[in-house]
Amino acid sequence: MTDRKTLKLPETGADTEAPALKKKGRGWEISEKRLDVLHEQARDLRRHSSEAHKALAERFSKADLGPYTFKRHAVVGSAIVDFNCHVLGMAIDIDEEGEDEALARRRDKSLESVGIRVMRIKAADILENMDDVLARITAGMRMRIADKQDARRAHGKQMREGRRGGER
Repeated sequence: MTDRKTLKLPETGADTEAPALKKKGRGWEISEKRLDVLHEQARDLRRHSSEAHKALAERFSKADLGPYTFKRHAVVGSAIVDFNCHVLGMAIDIDEEGEDEALARRRDKSLESVGIRVMRIKAADILENMDDVLARITAGMRMRIADKQDARRAHGKQMREGRRGGER
């Protein structure tokens, strides 16, 4: 049996080092078996969606959001969120009656720790006042776009300063 070759990256300073990706679950520390279960649960949720979820999904399908799309019942890490925009790093969770709040908060905290902002919307608000809900989602999207642009500018500035420092 031959040894596997792995990509070796040069060592960098401790202050700029990114966390190492895990070898399981597409970068997350999740087994393939667990991922399969999560994807099957998400598929089942898409088949049997709540009325609030169906209403919001219908509005998203008709809306022109440009390059931003929201995927229904998406698996993100070890969580299933009601809607996910991968490009923005934004998830929308619909609060249904009888949902475990402690579990939802723990999931939201773990998603926020990896840079995904979670917006929680009550199902009753979606069914009763869709226009206000869409305005909140649009405002949240604008905030995420601005955050991403600020991060991109800061990274570019850091890279330019790093090159100047190396030229001296």
